[in-house]
Formats: sequence, C-alpha cells, structure tokens
Amino acid sequence: MTLIVPFDGSALSKTALVRAVQFQTVLNEEVHVLSVIPKNNTEYARERGWLDDTASFDPEAVVSSLRSTVSKIAPNSEFHYVFVDRYAPRGTIAGRIKKFVEKHNGTIVFLGSENAGRIITAFTVGQSVAGGRSYDTYIITNEDLPEIEALDDEQPLDELRS
Repeated sequence: MTLIVPFDGSALSKTALVRAVQFQTVLNEEVHVLSVIPKNNTEYARERGWLDDTASFDPEAVVSSLRSTVSKIAPNSEFHYVFVDRYAPRGTIAGRIKKFVEKHNGTIVFLGSENAGRIITAFTVGQSVAGGRSYDTYIITNEDLPEIEALDDEQPLDELRS
C-alpha cells in the first residue's frame, strides 16, 4: 500500500498531506508526495508561493521551496517532482499524477481540491485524478479537517499543522 499526495503548496494540498500523515501513522505505510511543475512559468510559480514576487523562474529554488514545505509537514514522506512544459496541454498534470500513482502502486490518493468532488463540466486536475479506478481517492475540500478520533489519537492534527 502506498499513500500518494499530489502537492502544489496550496492550503488544500497541505491539508491533504496532513491527513495522509495521519493515515501513515495508523497504517504504517509509505507516503509519496508529487509536485508537477510547469517549466519556466514564473507567474504560475509566484501564484503558488514557490517564488517571491521579484524572483525569476529558478527550477532549483522551486523544488527547494516545495521540498521544504513538504518536509515540515511530513518528514517521513518521499518527495518527488516532475517538470512539464510551460504550455502543457490540458490534462498533462493530471496524466502525470495518474502515471505516478500507477508506478508507485498507490492505493489511496489524498487530493486537496476545491472542485474535485463536485459535479462540474470543466475538466480539472482534481476531477481527472479522482476518477482513477485502481486506487481510492480521499478528497480534501476544506482546510479545517473534521476530527477522526482514531486518527487524532495516534497522530494529533495540532502536531502536524504549523
């Protein structure tokens, strides 16, 4: 069993990682975190807080920023990243995530998404990843996780949030 967290540094992806760490503690399973990074897209990187407002795109700085954030929340996870073209066609990021899940034998994907669980007509990364049939999807749609007593007893949410 492998727990997978697509991670872009957003509040919901951080919350998804927190929940995955709780499951990791209870299930004693590996957590793999994947960040999909559009190359040379400074605006995208700034919007997600990977770079400050004056920095130009630096792949090493972006990876370092993401890795640092992940290690603070989930120090026992394995961090992975992949670059995609700046102008990657629709579905590319979701496709990379799904391939990663397959390659690492993912059994649960913890997905932080505002719209993955809603019925919508627009194609989104969350909607596409949540539609996978070879794994379960735990969709995080709210930063304030409800308490699950058995998880919180083993790994309190307060210890994971910083």
